[in-house]
Amino acid sequence: MDTAALQLAELNRLKWRCRRGLLENDLFIERFFRRHEAQLTVRHATGLQALMDLADNDLLDLLLARREPEGELARPEVTEVLGMLRARDDAPH
Repeated sequence: MDTAALQLAELNRLKWRCRRGLLENDLFIERFFRRHEAQLTVRHATGLQALMDLADNDLLDLLLARREPEGELARPEVTEVLGMLRARDDAPH
């Protein structure tokens, strides 16, 4: 079931898989895990893994909304996770 919560081992594998070569991508991903780690589902993991298959510069273009997912990447679970990754924290600190 894709709405099932991720188990700790799955979450740790996902975090390892999300390590990137570009600092900018890592910053988006670290913020994503800080905000959503406790609520991540198998569906989220599937979307995130599809994004991690991209080259660093292609991923950054998506994260910065320079482009939108196309073709095989334009799936609901990918666009949902991309929205979560793009979400900004504009609340005053």
